[in-house]
Amino acid sequence: MVMSDTSPDLDSLMLLTLVAELGSLGQAAERMRISQPAASKRLSMLERRLGLPLAERGTRGSVLTVEGKAVCHWAERVLAEARNLTAGAAALRAERAHDLRLASSMTLAESFLPAWVAELQRQSPGLQLSLKVTNSEQVAALAARHEITIGFFEGPTVPPGLSSRTVATDRLVIVVARTHPWARRRRPVELTELADTPLIVREQGSGTRETLARVFATAGLRPVEPLMVLEVNAAVRRAAAAGIGPAVLSAATVEDDLSLGHLVEINLVGADLHRRLRAVWPKAHPLPQVAEDLLRIARHSR
Repeated sequence: MVMSDTSPDLDSLMLLTLVAELGSLGQAAERMRISQPAASKRLSMLERRLGLPLAERGTRGSVLTVEGKAVCHWAERVLAEARNLTAGAAALRAERAHDLRLASSMTLAESFLPAWVAELQRQSPGLQLSLKVTNSEQVAALAARHEITIGFFEGPTVPPGLSSRTVATDRLVIVVARTHPWARRRRPVELTELADTPLIVREQGSGTRETLARVFATAGLRPVEPLMVLEVNAAVRRAAAAGIGPAVLSAATVEDDLSLGHLVEINLVGADLHRRLRAVWPKAHPLPQVAEDLLRIARHSR
């Protein structure tokens, strides 16, 4: 069996999960409203692309192989993320008055908010909302100017005039490329050493940078000038993975890079990098029920 470099399409992954659920390629084809020959061809193509036998077909139905069960588990995660992407994109392209106007920091928009929004839309079909993605400082400013219904940010302090509620917890991690000297060290990095090291950081106003700055200030440390300042988490991750230097990011944003070995987490002593992620809104404006529903979903997702 020859493996192709072409990534599997979502419909083929959906077919595999349905075969696992229903135990029948024919029933899976019926569920997807395609013919059984078309479903068989699609499953065979998926096996060729991955270079793995995924299902054993028989007169009594189809059963996933050991490899098929593993791929099915990963496929379910991919499909869930695709649904989150669709929900997030729908919010981003909205440009008119809506039932719910949101703003979110980059970290929350990347790793938390899509799943919350997808569940809210599942519970409230027909809900119209808009989403602006920016840094934590701007999220707070938009809330203060009453330009949004509710915002989500990771800043360590809540500006005056805003109500807030903790919706999740997070921690910052130090990450480096596998080729970086820190990746081979056995002892953790001291906070003083981190302060003396030029880092790849987010821009001023981001909650990640503000949280790290507050950690240094609390310890009476003044960090050296950054090695590089970038405005999006993905760019920081890529720069760190390329070996340019260490970076400090949310653990949620680098989870995949760590599991794939693109980045290595470095232990830190001398500071606690855990933080709270908050929702904020103007004190003078009570939250509408739909916003309360979103907060409930967020808290139950922790």
